[in-house]
Amino acid sequence: MGLMTGDEKHGPAATSTLDVLWVLYDRVLRVGPERRDDPARDRFLLSKGHGPMAYYAVLAAKGFVPVDWLPDFGSYDSPLGHHPDRVLVPGAEIGSGSLGHGLPIAVGTALGLRAQGRPDPAVWVLIGDAELDEGSNHEAIAFAGPAGLDRLHTVVIDNSSASHALPGGIAARFEAAGWSAVTVDGRDHEALYAAFTAPHPGRPHVVVARVEPKNA
Repeated sequence: MGLMTGDEKHGPAATSTLDVLWVLYDRVLRVGPERRDDPARDRFLLSKGHGPMAYYAVLAAKGFVPVDWLPDFGSYDSPLGHHPDRVLVPGAEIGSGSLGHGLPIAVGTALGLRAQGRPDPAVWVLIGDAELDEGSNHEAIAFAGPAGLDRLHTVVIDNSSASHALPGGIAARFEAAGWSAVTVDGRDHEALYAAFTAPHPGRPHVVVARVEPKNA
């Protein structure tokens, strides 16, 4: 991440996601540069697309993008923009940064894989707690539970930046809609791994990863 010295306005947003992203890409996701077009790959959707430095760093560490792209981050002709572009960034499944889109897209992706008769690929989406202020996410949460989308996994980075939420109420919101939910320390790699791999038959799964407040 230290190689990326562009005019980044969302540094805390990047650092808040680093541990979650590393555990996912290092130990959980069945993806890799050689499997970018494999229909059986897991899908990871970065909805929290503002502040993508940690995402780019992990993609570089795992061989999706060249490390020598990183110093040009955010420059005029760099493929690594301030929001990821799936056309320009190898390994990126969606273009993101507009809050509230990622979880609905993930629901559609899980439904599409089910319709294609592909039960194995897991769908993961990383969102920020502030995105839960968006009504589109409420609709996605309400739909996914009764639909039994058990290949759908959501990680919520909780850095106390939501405007309209009760403290500690994120997991309860998902559970009320029929999801499996776990809340963990977002800096504890073993706790994250255990939460990511917890069984949740017949239900979508959410992991609420608590990190230090954005303005701490």
